[in-house]
Amino acid sequence: MKTRLKGAQKGHSLLKKKADALNMRFRDILKKIVEVRLCSQNKVLMGEVMKEAAFSLAEAKFTAGDFSHTVIQNVSQAQYRVRMKKENVVGVMLPVFDATAEGPDAYDLTGLGKGGANIAKLKKNYNKAIELLVELATLQTCFITLDEAIKVTNRRVNAIEHGSFTSSLSLVIRLSSKRVP
Repeated sequence: MKTRLKGAQKGHSLLKKKADALNMRFRDILKKIVEVRLCSQNKVLMGEVMKEAAFSLAEAKFTAGDFSHTVIQNVSQAQYRVRMKKENVVGVMLPVFDATAEGPDAYDLTGLGKGGANIAKLKKNYNKAIELLVELATLQTCFITLDEAIKVTNRRVNAIEHGSFTSSLSLVIRLSSKRVP
């Protein structure tokens, strides 16, 4: 009985440490989400990045004409790929997304006759938007996963703290130790 009580106490302390570590990571991710939404590394709002990308599309269409048919006809494979890795945080597997550009740019010569500078600016702005959106998706997915893990861990900690198992076990141990001469 004493070993069961010690095991329950050890399990409780480990669960408390796990809950504290998850809460700390949860707060870090929440802080990063707020930073990405409000301020990126260049102190540009997320909305500003998207607005700038949309405006550069309008500029490129104005100077180079409608080049969408050229892009659609020449698509062979995706230039950007999003890969998922798993990160282990105190036994909780968190998905981490990573956007990578693969292969050469198939549209280097698009807009060579006119509007090439605006098309290059368009590519740069949309690449920046993709990177920010993938980072935000990683943070939000980790946020949701950690939230669920924290809830489950806290339920388990509360069940041990307020459950009848430990109190009845300690009562049985006290009674059995009093009976033995």
